[in-house]
Amino acid sequence: AGVVVGVYQNNEAEVLTDAGAHINNLSGGSLLRLLQYGGPLKAGKSRVLYGVSEEYPIVSAVGLGEKDKKPDPVEEFNETREAVRIAVAAGCRSLEEANIDKILVDSCGDAEAAAEGSSLSVFKYQDLKSQKKSIPVLECLDKEAQGWLKGMTMAEGQNIARKLKETPANILTPTNFAQEAVNCLEGLGVEVAVRTFEWIKQRSMNAFLSVTRGSAEPPIFLELTYHGNGYSEKPLAVVGKGITFDTGGISLKPPAKMDRMRADMGGAACTIGSMFIAAALQLPINLKGFIPLCENMPGSKATKPGDVVVASNGKSIQIDNTDAEGRLILADALHYASQHNPRAIIDMATLTGAIAVALGAGAAGAFSNSTPLWELMHKAGTISGDRVWRMPLWKHYSSQVKDFGLADVHNLGKYERDGGSCTAASFLQQFVTCDHWMHLDIAGVFENQDEVPYLGKGMSGRPTRTVATFIELLSRGESKL
Repeated sequence: AGVVVGVYQNNEAEVLTDAGAHINNLSGGSLLRLLQYGGPLKAGKSRVLYGVSEEYPIVSAVGLGEKDKKPDPVEEFNETREAVRIAVAAGCRSLEEANIDKILVDSCGDAEAAAEGSSLSVFKYQDLKSQKKSIPVLECLDKEAQGWLKGMTMAEGQNIARKLKETPANILTPTNFAQEAVNCLEGLGVEVAVRTFEWIKQRSMNAFLSVTRGSAEPPIFLELTYHGNGYSEKPLAVVGKGITFDTGGISLKPPAKMDRMRADMGGAACTIGSMFIAAALQLPINLKGFIPLCENMPGSKATKPGDVVVASNGKSIQIDNTDAEGRLILADALHYASQHNPRAIIDMATLTGAIAVALGAGAAGAFSNSTPLWELMHKAGTISGDRVWRMPLWKHYSSQVKDFGLADVHNLGKYERDGGSCTAASFLQQFVTCDHWMHLDIAGVFENQDEVPYLGKGMSGRPTRTVATFIELLSRGESKL
């Protein structure tokens, strides 16, 4: 086994964590001496040391930065926790490269964050490879540390979302996504109801069905139910966009990087991941999940630009761009969710490229008609390290989707791309009757290059942990929602 231990820098002096100090004592001081040969260890970096002691022959020392550093309020998250995630991730990867198959991880003062960073860092999507790389077993060095199992559960939920998003669209069809939801959730006591075309048609979900017309794959509507607090409490509703592949339809996307549109069901994947965490942690809260699943393809029966459909709430929609399809399937899903009298609704969707232009990968865009809901989600983001940023939901934008075109609402808005994420959110608002609703536009955070060091390159699974943290805070009564 290899060991990851944390090291602080105070006035250019190496300060070991409690676990590191223990190993240093066992080794007669060799850990600290070996560490000093390489010069100061920078925050987020690792250094593998060999021959430290008989009990711990291989140690990856990781930089945690300055100890007791004052938080920067502008950053709006817990920098100490994030430093732990980044550092232990670097340590785990360095030991992976040394072909270590079991890693003992220093809690670094926050076992939950250490578990998240380590588990998220060793994730690999290799289900389709004949020769798979081994994934090391992770254990906490401090057996008594509080929070390790919770952190591992948080990371597992996000890794579930990552796996779903990485799976090719010919494998993860709407039907197969539904089966994955059953496999993932039913063992934890979550009821998974799989609704098919006739059920969708009977409820006049014509906005949803308009997107499915060009595909040979049948649509599916998932309804998830978790009773963590009896049957009388109103549920929190979570809605996820489930486009399992998005060509743009008749408004065809450019071919470059279109393969990434296998992850256009990111909102659905994060819904599964967050509900998995809530159920695995047995949180005392009632949840409902709603996931419309389909492909957006340019088949001979596909919806055409200029077509008008009537959604399940009776509002007519002019569809001038079939690549603005996520808001169409969510329109019917949000109306259906509203009918369940929830205490609040959160929807997640890779909805607009405009949010990536506005925020990049720094945060998911949050649009809400409820300040208490926003405040709790903002707090959740500061805890998880996966931030959200509130965007405007003004009448300035809603008037552009309501007072234009042939129908009650327009799926692009009067000025098309200007304020695209804001007009998209305003479109969704036309189908919500809940006093506490939030739309999370996650298109900017759906993929990771190098923005979050412990995630590596690929589909990120964000903001699964933030939504799960929000659910936990709500279950603890930290809001009157």
